[in-house]
Amino acid sequence: MKRSKRYISAQSSINRETFYVLIDAIEILKKTPITKFNQSVDIAIVLGIDASKSEQTVRGAITLPHGVGKTKRVAVFAEGEHAHKASQAGADIVGTDDLAKSIKEGVFDFDILIAMPSTMKYVSTLGQILGPKGLMPNPKLGTVSNDVEIAVKNAKSGQAIFRNDKAGIIHTSVGKINFSSDKIVDNIKTLLSEIQKLKPSSSKGLFLQKLYVSATMSPSVRIDMSGLR
Repeated sequence: MKRSKRYISAQSSINRETFYVLIDAIEILKKTPITKFNQSVDIAIVLGIDASKSEQTVRGAITLPHGVGKTKRVAVFAEGEHAHKASQAGADIVGTDDLAKSIKEGVFDFDILIAMPSTMKYVSTLGQILGPKGLMPNPKLGTVSNDVEIAVKNAKSGQAIFRNDKAGIIHTSVGKINFSSDKIVDNIKTLLSEIQKLKPSSSKGLFLQKLYVSATMSPSVRIDMSGLR
């Protein structure tokens, strides 16, 4: 893959053999060549799980203390008074049949989809469309809820939704590069603590195995996990 001059310059400041203290790694990312946009700070967490076993899937959602620096577009399946409450809470799209129809037509003007249990009849027909995109509402993620106000506010306030991929790795954003280093570290530690609580009972050995941080346009930096597990 051909890399940009900016990426190569950033790569020269990172020793691939070194395990960096978390806050030092964030400082390194902040010193990489500036882009024209406010980059996201992303992490990759390698878990000690067998991702081929459904009982070892690790997924969840948590509102990070300092948010993620991005306003998420939220769609909600709700009816009547609950539809009004969802709109009042800040939902960008609220509907039932009309929302289902637009999704079937390939329109995805949202980042997060929330549904009330009573509206899952509309959602159940969309599984093959929403599932591969990671948009299927799920109670474990707080996206199936009777309290749509809280669900919408959580989604809008900086909630990180995560799920391991086929390689047993969780990828998610934990803030923006213009956040203070302390805030980014605080977000990461909060997320790691939540993930640690979700360790599957059938997962043996070291659970949080490796951690990498990167910015949108930078190489990744490997983190010293001492004191983070």
